[in-house]
Amino acid sequence: MSEVIKNRYEFVLLFDVENGNPNGDPDMGNMPRIDPQTGHGIVTDVCLKRKIRDYVDLVRDGVPGYEIYVRSGAVLNDQHKRAYDYLGMEPSKNKPTDSKLTEFMCENFFDIRTFGAVMTTEVNCGQVRGPVQINFARSMDPVFQQEVTVTRCAVTNEKDAEKGQTMGKKQMVPYALYRAEGYISAHLAQKTTRFNEDDLDLLWDSLVNMFEHDHSAARGKMSARKLIVFKHKNALGCCQSHLLFDGVKVERLSGDLPPRSFGDYRVTVSDDVPDGVELIEKL
Repeated sequence: MSEVIKNRYEFVLLFDVENGNPNGDPDMGNMPRIDPQTGHGIVTDVCLKRKIRDYVDLVRDGVPGYEIYVRSGAVLNDQHKRAYDYLGMEPSKNKPTDSKLTEFMCENFFDIRTFGAVMTTEVNCGQVRGPVQINFARSMDPVFQQEVTVTRCAVTNEKDAEKGQTMGKKQMVPYALYRAEGYISAHLAQKTTRFNEDDLDLLWDSLVNMFEHDHSAARGKMSARKLIVFKHKNALGCCQSHLLFDGVKVERLSGDLPPRSFGDYRVTVSDDVPDGVELIEKL
């Protein structure tokens, strides 16, 4: 493992979707999530973290220290038991007095080292707050939700054979540009999870490429468009994060027409950043 990070970071990620559903809401028939008061689209932090986890699992599969804790089919208690087995201890539901249990989980699982985890289940490995936090992504403009009817020429069972076809629904937005903002705390990395420079490079790579290996008919065309990073010269930081976020402006160019491509927007990034902050455009 490389050196634990020493600098605080903030970042802005712009990504878009074309003819797809970036994050369906199961409470609303899997329609794209929206803010009901404004009509702006929403993509949850959990959705974005899932894509990061999947990308890391793809590119670091089998590499020690880069296992994924929250993954499809995983039994979390079994994951915790590995720490007890490694240390020769009997599994317990009580709060662990030995910090080595939590340290084992942080050392072996990338997503715990990055995002933290609540591991206080029947097999208790403690709780850790991760240095990387991501806000909900929000679309730059209100989105138009559509439910499109589709047909299938095959049927599922014999009783439907006379129909000759069956009907289905697809939920989508024609186009939306989303903005997500995130924070990376060197203080938490040093104090708790030991999130390091290699992990940081992998995180940037994940944010740029996570949609490239996640294509599906349901999600349509999703692309990362901009990744703007603010690096502070120290662990505590040199200014408030909102001052840096305010320097990233997104302007719609399509006038009264609804946006239908990234070219319908202009993105400007102010280079007038406070002393001690470095502006880095990763994408």
